[in-house]
Amino acid sequence: MEFLRNERRTFVRPSVLAVALALGMGATCTVFAQATSGSIFGQVPAAAGESVTVTSDSGFTRDVPVDADGRYRVGNLPLGNYTVSLKRDGAVVDSRKDIQIKVGGSTDVSFASAATAANAQALESVTVSANSLPPIDTSTVDSRTVVNAQTLARLPLGRNAEAIALLAPGAVAGQSTLGNGRFRTVSFGGSGASENAYYVNGYNTTDPYKALGGVGLPYGAIDQQEVYTGGYSAKYGRSDGGVISQVGKRGTNEWHFGAQILWEPKFAASNPGNVYYGNRQLPAGYGYQDTSKVGALYRNGEDNTKWTQTYSAYVGGPLIKDKLFFFVAAEAEKSEGTSTSNAEANPVANNHYTYNLPKIYAKIDWNINDSNILELTGIHSTDEQRGYYTGYDYDTRAKSGRTGADADTSKITSKYAIAKYTSYITDDITLSATYAKGWTDDYLHNPTPNIDQQPYIFNPALQNPALNGGNPITNLNSSQTSQDPSAGSRTHGLRLDLEWQLGDHHLAGGIDNMHYKGIDEGTSTSGPGYYWRYFHTANPGVPISPGQGIGAPGGDGYYVRRVIFSSVTNMSLDQRAQYLEDRWQVNDKLLLSIGLRNDGFKNFNDSNKPYVNNQAQWAPRLGASWDVFGDSSLKIYGNLGRYYLALPNNVAVRGASSSTYTYEYFNYTGIDQNGRPTGLTPLGNGIVSPDGEFGQPIDAQSVAARDLKSQYQDEAILGFDKTLGSDWVTGAKVTVRKLRTAIDDVCDTGKIADKMTREGLDPDSVTIPGCVIFNPGDTNTFSLANVDGSGRTEVKMNQEDWGFSQKAKRSYYALDLYLEHPFDGKWQGRVDYTFSRSYGNTEGQTKSDIGQTDISKTQDWDSAELMQYANGLLANDRTHQIKAYGAYQLTDEWLVSGNLRLASGAPKSCLGFLDGEADPDPIGYGSSYHNCNGQPSHPGDKRNPWYRQLDLAVTYRPSYFEGKLAFGLSVFNVTNERKPLISYATYEASPQTVLNNYGLGQYFQNPRYARLTATYDF
Repeated sequence: MEFLRNERRTFVRPSVLAVALALGMGATCTVFAQATSGSIFGQVPAAAGESVTVTSDSGFTRDVPVDADGRYRVGNLPLGNYTVSLKRDGAVVDSRKDIQIKVGGSTDVSFASAATAANAQALESVTVSANSLPPIDTSTVDSRTVVNAQTLARLPLGRNAEAIALLAPGAVAGQSTLGNGRFRTVSFGGSGASENAYYVNGYNTTDPYKALGGVGLPYGAIDQQEVYTGGYSAKYGRSDGGVISQVGKRGTNEWHFGAQILWEPKFAASNPGNVYYGNRQLPAGYGYQDTSKVGALYRNGEDNTKWTQTYSAYVGGPLIKDKLFFFVAAEAEKSEGTSTSNAEANPVANNHYTYNLPKIYAKIDWNINDSNILELTGIHSTDEQRGYYTGYDYDTRAKSGRTGADADTSKITSKYAIAKYTSYITDDITLSATYAKGWTDDYLHNPTPNIDQQPYIFNPALQNPALNGGNPITNLNSSQTSQDPSAGSRTHGLRLDLEWQLGDHHLAGGIDNMHYKGIDEGTSTSGPGYYWRYFHTANPGVPISPGQGIGAPGGDGYYVRRVIFSSVTNMSLDQRAQYLEDRWQVNDKLLLSIGLRNDGFKNFNDSNKPYVNNQAQWAPRLGASWDVFGDSSLKIYGNLGRYYLALPNNVAVRGASSSTYTYEYFNYTGIDQNGRPTGLTPLGNGIVSPDGEFGQPIDAQSVAARDLKSQYQDEAILGFDKTLGSDWVTGAKVTVRKLRTAIDDVCDTGKIADKMTREGLDPDSVTIPGCVIFNPGDTNTFSLANVDGSGRTEVKMNQEDWGFSQKAKRSYYALDLYLEHPFDGKWQGRVDYTFSRSYGNTEGQTKSDIGQTDISKTQDWDSAELMQYANGLLANDRTHQIKAYGAYQLTDEWLVSGNLRLASGAPKSCLGFLDGEADPDPIGYGSSYHNCNGQPSHPGDKRNPWYRQLDLAVTYRPSYFEGKLAFGLSVFNVTNERKPLISYATYEASPQTVLNNYGLGQYFQNPRYARLTATYDF
């Protein structure tokens, strides 16, 4: 569908013998993505009357027997510090303290020698520390990165889930074009930015509307964050990209409280620098849209700086010792700054913006008894942006006072209430249940007075200068679109998991159900319900769009377009899944993970009619881990899996629900005081719509293929991890991903009429939608309503019927290499290198090069013409990536740390008209074809420059305060790199009229800035 684009590892070192015995006895852990717990297992000297007791710092206690071979295992333990005690006939004979378990992982706590009650007192004081434990977990078969609170406190990082996720090998920051920078996103393994899943304390907090990002915790409330980049369990799905899962802190038997102040001062921030129009040599017959702009200033960056202040605090402790605990954390982040719009914007002005990002997290843990736990979590997160405009003149570089216009006010408020109950039915059987609700309000509006009487003026700089005195005429409306005040989403979900340790098999099964409801989502044209867009062509005699009956503007080449757009609607979505899994310890060294998941997705439109109903989608998962020498020094692992992706609610917008998107073209002879053209003469056949969107009702049965298959991807991973001595670990893995089926829409539905004619059917006897949802390249069946009401007619359409030369393609392969030194009390460090390729003709559900967030309804596949020469490097491809981070404890008081990222630049696109053709715009999409300078243009023929980012930090903890007080200084982008992250991809304004801003950087690296912190923890 045509886009309304811009028209608006904790470690445990067991003995070699203990590891081999424990693995051989089936002492495996349950390792799942989105987990909120961990496991402890081990080997003890076999003797009669022995048992093992684990006790957390919150007083939670589990006592399990040791079997005849000396094995024990305690699973599904809440995160925290544990004491593990070996008992004989009820008396403690040995202990290990300060055992910190890793979320979703297993910790081996073995007792290698026999003990007696006589020496138990001394043994109780033994402390197992993280730096004495091996970094290779041989019970895992997945690809993931786990970052704990201690590492987060050491490293200079952005204070959000996405910044932490970028530490994972191969992870790429999503393009800022998605939502005009409104969303923070990440791409994993070449997948689209909307193809990930976010979890907090086990519940899905992914954006329920577009799946672009998700809700995270206050930074100081994060206990651990898992980032899965592949190979995860059948227990979870609905992602073919990656998973970001956060587990929040909890109260213990000790009172803890603290506060932090962070300040990013304006005086320590660099401005982003200026951007100038290019002056490229154009082919014969081509001209710039505005020759006066060649080489001129496009975007001013002087004084475009900001300051940020963040206040955070937390408190946690026991309400009833050993029984009931709470933890509360709050964070309030506020930024203020100035940003100058580019010379083509409306308004051309300085935006004095304010961002407010408050977050609150609260958790209650109730140890009902040693066999039952109840956890309650509450989250409240707000992302608010607003601003006002002051004047700026690009000719004189002069600033002036307030213009009277305000920037959009956007406010996304998300609230979640999560309840999790865990019951240890027996020593081998555990039941857990999670139920939660979510509420999201999505507000976007412009508060400028009387805006409803002023249409937005797009490209006022392209008004005929003979009619405006050489000065563009506008009004106070600075927003192209707005949202309904009641827009938002509601979610609820239930999952049940039953786990049973049966000899060498750890069996698991359960259900995973989610429901999403969208209310008044979508956008509509601001002001009086339409806006005006001005154009100028370098070739006035060339028709604008013959295919839509729009002729040449003639004269000096100035013309205007009136646009009406509305997509506000309701929708809902049901996601249901069931899974079974067996983690089988085949022998002392080999672990197999065998799983099967069945996903079902059902999407409903505004009339509560289903338009997508995909059931019985079986996703097999097979993983293996080989502990080669039986001592955790070398692990070889692999994984094969299939992953299905649901369509978010956004698909109903402009897809399964009615919408309006129309154009009218005119010559004009005047411009009034509000920038509206007067003296209009129509150019063409009146109102047209590229996608046939005239507000007509939508037939839910015909809008999507009756046999539509969900998007799904197959993945294969093979890798190894190897210790190097006692202090280092290295490894490598190869990942291959292949998209098997994609979903998008096709709007060249006249081809359905052509197919009916060829088969001897009358196309006028049925109602054919303007766009339909299909699987590109597959054969799909469409059910069309008969005009006379007598029933329906089915039409089968294959790839050739649509005119496509190939099916949807997205392939990704990567080689990841790493070297790591875990933190040993003195220092830690890690280096990753990733070589990868992401190529094909389909990015996924989004289209980053033009910032299109119409999920699975991008302009790709709308017609065969748009997909000619579309094969190439995809937007999230980065051939080379180098990541390094580390921290060094100089003294007891001083710590230094750093974070480095180097990466190949993003591929560039060049989208133009079909130059040299009889009709350069056969489908009325404008400059959207893979054609540039009259030649085919494949994505990635050129790239943006390499990206480099170095962040450094120093922390001082005065000994006088016993390490409770800390002061920090972090400097981000130390070398002040200002490389473009993505460039403008649209080449022409009209046939052979080149846009002045084509190829310019659209979004850049954040310039250098500093952060000062003061922290107190008690």
